[in-house]
Amino acid sequence: MITLKEIKDSVLHLLFPHICTGCGSDILHEESVLCMRCIDDMPETNFELHPDNPVEKIFWGRLPLAGATAQFYFTKESLMQHLMHQFKYKGNKELGMQLGKIMGEQIKKSARFEADALVPLPLFAAKEKRRGYNQAAILCEGMAEAMNLPVLDKIISRPRHTETQTKKGRIERWKNMEGKFILSDADAIKNMHLLLVDDVVTTGATLEACGNELLKAENVRLSIATLCIASR
Repeated sequence: MITLKEIKDSVLHLLFPHICTGCGSDILHEESVLCMRCIDDMPETNFELHPDNPVEKIFWGRLPLAGATAQFYFTKESLMQHLMHQFKYKGNKELGMQLGKIMGEQIKKSARFEADALVPLPLFAAKEKRRGYNQAAILCEGMAEAMNLPVLDKIISRPRHTETQTKKGRIERWKNMEGKFILSDADAIKNMHLLLVDDVVTTGATLEACGNELLKAENVRLSIATLCIASR
């Protein structure tokens, strides 16, 4: 016999369907926005387990890092491009939280990233206001839940607007980011190992500029984690 709860659940599902952000399937756990098939299909790098991985090589000779990683490969017209678009431009913060949790759970498995705190790469204030949130900060929220770490989102800021990096070469990107970050509370991060977080790494110019500003604090160690690395 059908219960009242089952009828209620069916009506709610009809009015507010809980479907996978990746493929639209309705076969997924209530607390997830991704089905198991999409989670399995996301192209993991496993960089967190390997020193001298491609992300770390981006920063060789540019930024002294304890470690660096990216969780997934990003390619055009892929599942990851679709998920990134939903997260960054369609306001799907719940998806960002889940992706952050996945990052945190994987990074926890590596002894190379025993950080004291997470630092989201800051957005220019007007851009964050226009979007409604900083995607790196949302990732950090999910990571913090998995890693049991504090999120320090007030220690560094990005007060100056920068031109889009999309069509710039590596040298142009570096010049575009020079002096664009300000460390406001160096004492708060003294003697800490920080994990700087962003959504995607390409040339690394923005992360390099932010990382160098963080390293102005006394005895700071720095690592980097991004959700994706852009495949060439």
